[in-house]
Amino acid sequence: MNKAEFITAVSERASTTKKDATVAVNAVLETITETLAKGESVAFVGFGAFNVKTRAARMSTIPRSTRVVEVPAKKAVSFKAGKDLKTSVNA
Repeated sequence: MNKAEFITAVSERASTTKKDATVAVNAVLETITETLAKGESVAFVGFGAFNVKTRAARMSTIPRSTRVVEVPAKKAVSFKAGKDLKTSVNA
């Protein structure tokens, strides 16, 4: 499901227009993005939690060569599924 299909599904389920659903979906995604950019987590009870993790710098070998490069430290977003989501997917 892509973003357009998701917006259509939200508009049908919420009995609203696609325009209103687009505004709502974009607002939710922007809020999650801004919160994660601040280094904070976003949690939805039963659904799951988005967290920001810091990956340490490391040395890595480039495939097909013997060259070793340093991969810099960076932040990465992780998602941990909640119990209700896990149950729904495995049903």
